[in-house]
Amino acid sequence: MIKQTTPQKTLAKEVRLNGIGLHSGQEIELNLKPAPENTGFIFQRVDLYPVVEIPALTNFVNKTERSTTLNKGGVEIQTTEHLLAALVGCSVNNCFIEINGAELPILDGSSKLFVEAIQKAGIAEQELLQEVFVVNDIIHHIDEETGSEIMLLPAEVSSYTVMIDFETKVLGTQNATLHKTEDFVTEIASSRTFSFLHELEMLLEHGLIKGGDLNNAIVYVDKPLAESNMERLKTAFNKENIAVTPNGILDNLTLHHPNEAARHKLLDVVGDLALIGMPFQGKLIATKPGHKINTDFAKRVAILIRTNRKSNAPIVDLNKTPAMDINQIMDMLPHRPPFLLVDKILELSDCHVVALKNVTMNESFFQGHFPGAPVMPGVLQIEAMAQAGGVLVLNTVPDPENYLTFFMKIDNVKFKRPVYPGDTLIFKLELITPIRRGICNMRAHAFVNNQLVSEGDMMAQISRRET
Repeated sequence: MIKQTTPQKTLAKEVRLNGIGLHSGQEIELNLKPAPENTGFIFQRVDLYPVVEIPALTNFVNKTERSTTLNKGGVEIQTTEHLLAALVGCSVNNCFIEINGAELPILDGSSKLFVEAIQKAGIAEQELLQEVFVVNDIIHHIDEETGSEIMLLPAEVSSYTVMIDFETKVLGTQNATLHKTEDFVTEIASSRTFSFLHELEMLLEHGLIKGGDLNNAIVYVDKPLAESNMERLKTAFNKENIAVTPNGILDNLTLHHPNEAARHKLLDVVGDLALIGMPFQGKLIATKPGHKINTDFAKRVAILIRTNRKSNAPIVDLNKTPAMDINQIMDMLPHRPPFLLVDKILELSDCHVVALKNVTMNESFFQGHFPGAPVMPGVLQIEAMAQAGGVLVLNTVPDPENYLTFFMKIDNVKFKRPVYPGDTLIFKLELITPIRRGICNMRAHAFVNNQLVSEGDMMAQISRRET
């Protein structure tokens, strides 16, 4: 299910930072800029003419070896995950990312400096509400080749749990948990990337690391270090002395956390899943994650969202006690039968309402509207949704019985399928923008048997009754 929650957020102002690309060794300049609502994250290669824009979405992923690379028309952006994790961890939804090269700077190997730049720019709330994918069923993905596994379960609060096991004595098995996204900045952002010595030697031998040093990666020494290799590492890192510490880490780099490797893998998961294109509400559990399974899982969730968006029918339990019954609805709304077109309010929050109407053959409008082949008039479907929306907006005042709801505008109305006697209509209305000064902008949908039958955008205003 897709729902709208808090206002979208972008940067309050642009902010610049620069650093070295890990693989290219080139100086990279980065400019993070505010972006309009519903933009998402878009990389802009400003070193090319014309500028090439690459959205941070799953369908642009083309490489996942050691980092996540996006590609559009042969133009690449490498190592996207650390910046995207920082944006998600700072609750940013929209951002233009100007970059003058094909690779994001590695900085200290974590998201920490990206987070500090975002905090320096500040966060600005926007008018429209952010869509969130609410996980209603378990989503399970496994990579048969590696044994890596990711599972997403329904939950009221989003959280991440990661377990890693590289079957090496020096690192062992580690776990890390982010109980809520808001803790990313303090719990996860400073966790640096890591490598094993044998991997590092292979990458250096093939010239695949030109911008690394011992300050932006934790190097685990999983085998004895030969003197000849020690000399080569000194040259590669421009260091006079290199040693292995008692805890098996190259040089004297101090861990920020005992389980920093697992925390960094969690950081990568957050960044890679940003490619879904919207936040999710659910509990994520990842076992031995990597960029390939992360992005494969993100693609799967993105497909589910596209499928869900086609109907977006709410999941309702008709056996549960409704939020409001017909008598409570009449206490709030001035309408009365036969013009009261809502039977129950099933869900009601600050930003959405789900309502029900049982369409019976006894409806008065069937007497004159195609009596030989009765269908519910489309305008009455819109009126029924408007009444449900009236409950949503009147719920914001302490004395709703003293107010009336007047609809000011209806846009983008579409009728998809006829509604017949015997159908049960489920209405779902969500705020498009927060309610201000009694004015409410809503997106309304009506469903029968989980199939969309009508939809539209509505603007309403509440006004106090004249005494």
